[in-house]
Amino acid sequence: QDSFHRLYTDAEVPKHVRRRVLEASVRAPQEWHHDAVRAAYASDDEDWILTAVFAMRWVRGFDDQILESLDSENQHIHYEAVCAAGNWEVDAAWPHVSQLVRSKGIDKPLLLASIDAVASIRPQEAGMVLVDLTDSEDDEIVEAAHEAIAMAEAAISDDLNNMDDDALLN
Repeated sequence: QDSFHRLYTDAEVPKHVRRRVLEASVRAPQEWHHDAVRAAYASDDEDWILTAVFAMRWVRGFDDQILESLDSENQHIHYEAVCAAGNWEVDAAWPHVSQLVRSKGIDKPLLLASIDAVASIRPQEAGMVLVDLTDSEDDEIVEAAHEAIAMAEAAISDDLNNMDDDALLN
């Protein structure tokens, strides 16, 4: 991580290398990442913004920026925002992400990311939103929908078990 930080802060290192360094390093978040992600997102450079939104999947505390990025016209930024919203269970992203799942003609990678996000954001509602996709002609979409429904059911079960454990402790 120290090497990553040195490379990232070295202005002599090419931009594409610095971006990849930030993208690789955020998988083990450090204190310096918040400032790096904030700076990248605030730049006028769309490549840096993409890197920032990717990093928001791993670095907590950027819900507002994730929500803003859901409206990006850049398909890569939009995709990364959907992934980040799902990872952090950003409830305010629900209307956008659930609508993506219902959209016709959506880009397949974005649809798959949206399927995962729906199951994470509101597991109790995921089954109702995803059930139609289990009849898709695309086996990958069917499998993703089934996996997301199972993930949502497991999350609901975990929540119920935790509530039962809390009741026993009280």
